[in-house]
Amino acid sequence: MQSKEQNSLSNVQTEVFDLIVGFEENNKISQKKTASKRSLEARRAIERHFEDKALTEAVDDPWINELFED
Repeated sequence: MQSKEQNSLSNVQTEVFDLIVGFEENNKISQKKTASKRSLEARRAIERHFEDKALTEAVDDPWINELFED
Protein backbone atom coordinates (compact mmCIF):
# COMPACT_ATOMS: atom_id res chain seq x y z
CA MET A 1 0.00 0.00 0.00
CA GLN A 2 2.83 2.34 0.81
CA SER A 3 4.17 1.98 -2.73
CA LYS A 4 0.87 3.20 -4.16
CA GLU A 5 0.88 6.22 -1.80
CA GLN A 6 4.48 7.02 -2.73
CA ASN A 7 3.64 6.72 -6.42
CA SER A 8 0.64 9.04 -5.96
CA LEU A 9 2.78 11.53 -4.04
CA SER A 10 5.46 11.31 -6.70
CA ASN A 11 2.87 12.07 -9.40
CA VAL A 12 1.65 15.09 -7.47
CA GLN A 13 5.21 16.32 -6.97
CA THR A 14 5.89 15.87 -10.68
CA GLU A 15 2.77 17.83 -11.60
CA VAL A 16 3.65 20.64 -9.19
CA PHE A 17 7.18 20.77 -10.56
CA ASP A 18 5.86 20.88 -14.14
CA LEU A 19 3.48 23.71 -13.20
CA ILE A 20 6.28 25.72 -11.59
CA VAL A 21 8.60 25.22 -14.56
CA GLY A 22 5.78 26.12 -16.96
CA PHE A 23 5.00 29.27 -14.97
CA GLU A 24 8.66 30.31 -15.00
CA GLU A 25 8.90 29.72 -18.75
CA ASN A 26 5.76 31.78 -19.38
CA ASN A 27 7.14 34.53 -17.15
CA LYS A 28 10.42 34.60 -19.10
CA ILE A 29 8.57 34.73 -22.42
CA SER A 30 6.41 37.57 -21.13
CA GLN A 31 9.47 39.51 -19.98
CA LYS A 32 11.14 39.02 -23.38
CA LYS A 33 8.02 40.27 -25.18
CA THR A 34 7.89 43.35 -22.94
CA ALA A 35 11.58 44.07 -23.51
CA SER A 36 11.17 43.65 -27.28
CA LYS A 37 8.18 45.98 -27.30
CA ARG A 38 10.09 48.65 -25.35
CA SER A 39 13.08 48.29 -27.63
CA LEU A 40 10.91 48.67 -30.73
CA GLU A 41 9.19 51.76 -29.28
CA ALA A 42 12.56 53.31 -28.45
CA ARG A 43 13.90 52.57 -31.92
CA ARG A 44 10.83 54.14 -33.52
CA ALA A 45 11.15 57.23 -31.31
CA ILE A 46 14.79 57.63 -32.34
CA GLU A 47 13.87 57.25 -36.01
CA ARG A 48 11.11 59.86 -35.63
CA HIS A 49 13.58 62.21 -33.96
CA PHE A 50 16.07 61.93 -36.82
CA GLU A 51 13.31 62.23 -39.43
CA ASP A 52 12.01 65.39 -37.74
CA LYS A 53 15.53 66.76 -37.51
CA ALA A 54 16.19 66.06 -41.19
CA LEU A 55 12.86 67.63 -42.19
CA THR A 56 13.59 70.73 -40.09
CA GLU A 57 17.00 71.07 -41.69
CA ALA A 58 15.50 70.63 -45.16
CA VAL A 59 12.84 73.26 -44.53
CA ASP A 60 15.37 75.68 -43.04
CA ASP A 61 17.50 75.49 -46.18
CA PRO A 62 18.35 79.07 -47.26
CA TRP A 63 17.76 78.22 -50.92
CA ILE A 64 14.17 77.18 -50.18
CA ASN A 65 13.64 80.21 -47.95
CA GLU A 66 14.71 82.51 -50.83
CA LEU A 67 12.02 80.96 -53.03
CA PHE A 68 9.29 81.94 -50.62
CA GLU A 69 10.58 85.43 -49.73
CA ASP A 70 9.40 86.91 -53.00
